Amino acid sequence: MSFAVTGCQQNQRIQTDRDVLRVGVVTYTQDDPFINALTDKLKEDLKAMSTKDVKVIASVKNGDNDQKNQDETIEEMIDAGCDVLCVNLVDRTAPAKIIRLARQDDIPIVFFNREPVKEDLMQWEYLYYVGCKAEQSGVMQGETAAEYIKNHPEVDKNQDGKIQYVLLEGEAGHQDTISRTDYSVRTVLEAGISLEKLSYQFADWNRGQAENRMNRLISQYGEGIELILSNNDEMALGAVEAYRKAGYEPSQRPVIFGIDGLDDALEAIEAGEMQGTVYNDKEDQALQIAKLAFEVFKGEQQVRKELKEGRYYVSQYQQVDSSNVEEFLDR
Repeated sequence: MSFAVTGCQQNQRIQTDRDVLRVGVVTYTQDDPFINALTDKLKEDLKAMSTKDVKVIASVKNGDNDQKNQDETIEEMIDAGCDVLCVNLVDRTAPAKIIRLARQDDIPIVFFNREPVKEDLMQWEYLYYVGCKAEQSGVMQGETAAEYIKNHPEVDKNQDGKIQYVLLEGEAGHQDTISRTDYSVRTVLEAGISLEKLSYQFADWNRGQAENRMNRLISQYGEGIELILSNNDEMALGAVEAYRKAGYEPSQRPVIFGIDGLDDALEAIEAGEMQGTVYNDKEDQALQIAKLAFEVFKGEQQVRKELKEGRYYVSQYQQVDSSNVEEFLDR
């Protein structure tokens, strides 16, 4: 009796007569607005899946941006009696302890947003991943920026035939940082637009850090920056704030493009302070995570048989600019 209360009993998952599904959701930090919005939606979806036969309870914690802390938090959740784990890794290359702990107690894991390397995900049949392909967001950002520049020759303020640009990068070594940076710039160049790199700055996905980086660049280059490509909306909004505080009128600022489709970014596009973003469909991803968690608990296969390689659900990004921003604000 004590074991059943305090732990996740071996092979519990395949039993379908339990009346409570306990889902442990662990994010990499509590300070990421996109992850917070996705998690809020996930909690709503899990709650909505409760039926007269099964009540769904979600517990949400974070790893405080430290993999060791996240490992310990997950171990505590397992000891508390979770049935399914939903994990947004601190370090995508270091899920070994989490997988080992979950596997020895027969607890499926749905990883999300930060994709484990394939070799780790293939260790056990009850490991899954829900997210997007980062290169798609980079391509879409580049396409949106290139189209805007072609339609607005005034972006080239000094009329030198080149666009002087700054790129705000997320976390050093993160796969999304690498892919978004590479594909966004490559796509603009492939569209026939000449670029001149002024600076690449890491800002760790953070609005405040990006604002600080841009303050220095504004002091150095003034109106010489014509384009800002940002790996996410938070950093793009940091750039907007830096120009606003520096007293630059919108016509004096560079064009700014982000990724994620945060509410603040959508509002900035509507106001003309940003020119575009790429919508990271948190609603779609949250729903798929919830469906997977419920299905593995019930021992069903409807959702899982549609997964790529039996493991992956790939959500699609969507381009956003002033022509369609209201559609996304309405969500």
